[in-house]
Amino acid sequence: MTLLLMAAGSGSRYGKLKQFDDLGPKGEFLMEFSIYDAIACGFDHIVVITKAANKEFLESYLSQRLPKHIKLDVLVQKISDLPEGISLDSKREKPWGTAHAVWTARHVIGNDFAIINADDYYGKPAFESAANFVRENTNENTYALVGYNLKDTLSEHGTVSRGVCSANNGKLITIEELIKIHDCDGVIIDEDSGRILDRNTLVSMNFWICNKNIFDFIEGYFKNFLNNPENLEKNEIYIPFVAQEMMSNGLIDIEVLDSNSSWFGVTYADDKLKAVKTLSRLTAQGQYPSPIWN
Repeated sequence: MTLLLMAAGSGSRYGKLKQFDDLGPKGEFLMEFSIYDAIACGFDHIVVITKAANKEFLESYLSQRLPKHIKLDVLVQKISDLPEGISLDSKREKPWGTAHAVWTARHVIGNDFAIINADDYYGKPAFESAANFVRENTNENTYALVGYNLKDTLSEHGTVSRGVCSANNGKLITIEELIKIHDCDGVIIDEDSGRILDRNTLVSMNFWICNKNIFDFIEGYFKNFLNNPENLEKNEIYIPFVAQEMMSNGLIDIEVLDSNSSWFGVTYADDKLKAVKTLSRLTAQGQYPSPIWN
């Protein structure tokens, strides 16, 4: 089973590359705890999408630590990586988005795979749910999303972006990206739209389980995106946008899996202290060895 980690972000709100910040008791990165949990649940192929400047370091760092039976691919998300036949004269510097990051792995993944953010902590039960789905799913057009409650995914230090979901009978119906959500004196609101959200609203934290056929759809979606000149400077393609369009076109259905675990992340620099304390506590409780790799 394959786990893809998206680690190409710039950490603009965090102040530095949060993917490589030393949050664990022995200086481990947050992604190492997700990789450890995934391996414990049967994942044996790790794919990390990163920037060109970080590829050599990350490849060396992880290859020295991961168990020898684990296959590792560290890939670079390149702005110049475009669908065949498309050429752009653009000075764009911003990456094309999370869906493009996933598309970067199209040449190394040939089966069902899970996707996560490298700077989020999902909990081992979430990986158990994902692994069970991969083992039991026999329909290549059935995907899955590991869901969390909105109230458990907020930051005390600023607004966050979340994929707000609606579901029925365990199936995802819609997903909408809201970009400025925060808790204002007990009321959760999206500042951008003014919408008030229920605390138990189902949200996506980009923990998806997909079939390899998503690569072909992303390519077509990306081509259409590039045909609009307004998108060429700063706009991006996101996994929720692709998933929603695939559902709307009747190409896939998406099961919602219960995470059965707590999430935390490091959106802002002030989130670090809580993350460090939580990882220290989980390690002290015996959920992780220290150091995490022996």
